[in-house]
Amino acid sequence: MKIRPIDIKDNRELCSVIRSVLIEMGVPKTGTAYEDEELNAMYEAYLGPRTIYYVITEEKKILGGAGITLLKDGDPSVCELQKMYFSPKARGKGLGHQMIDTCINFAKSNDFKLCYIETMPNMEAAQKLYKKLGFNYIDHPMGNTGHYSCPIWMTKSLI
Repeated sequence: MKIRPIDIKDNRELCSVIRSVLIEMGVPKTGTAYEDEELNAMYEAYLGPRTIYYVITEEKKILGGAGITLLKDGDPSVCELQKMYFSPKARGKGLGHQMIDTCINFAKSNDFKLCYIETMPNMEAAQKLYKKLGFNYIDHPMGNTGHYSCPIWMTKSLI
C-alpha cells in the first residue's frame, strides 16, 4: 500500500470510498462530511495554497485518504486534518499513523501552528490514534466547517 497526493482521476473512486465508510460507521448524512460538496471533486478542492489531500492505494485501487487545509473561517495559523477515512482493507496496518505523520509534516512545512480535527463519538479507534499522536480533546468546535453533527473536537500543537 502506498500514500501519494490525490490525482484528478481519483475523484469518483475516492468519493465512493469515503461515503461507504461514513455509511458503515453510521454517520449522519447531514452535518457531516457526507454532504460536503467537495466530495465529488476532491482533487479540485485541495488545489489551493497550503492545502493537500493524500490517498492510500493498493495496485491502483483507492483505499482511503486524508487532507490538510486551512480551517475555514479560522486563524490562518490553524489547519484542519480533513476527511481521513479508510476502507476496512486499509485498517489495522499502521497506515493511519503514516497518513497523520504525512499530513502533519505537510502542515508544519506550511507554517501551521495548530491542527484541528472533528470526529464522531463511535469512531473510537480513530480517537485512540489521534490521542496517541498528540491530539487532545477540546470543549468547543473551531472555524466554520459546517459539520454540526460532529461533537468530538481535538487539536494538536505543531510547534
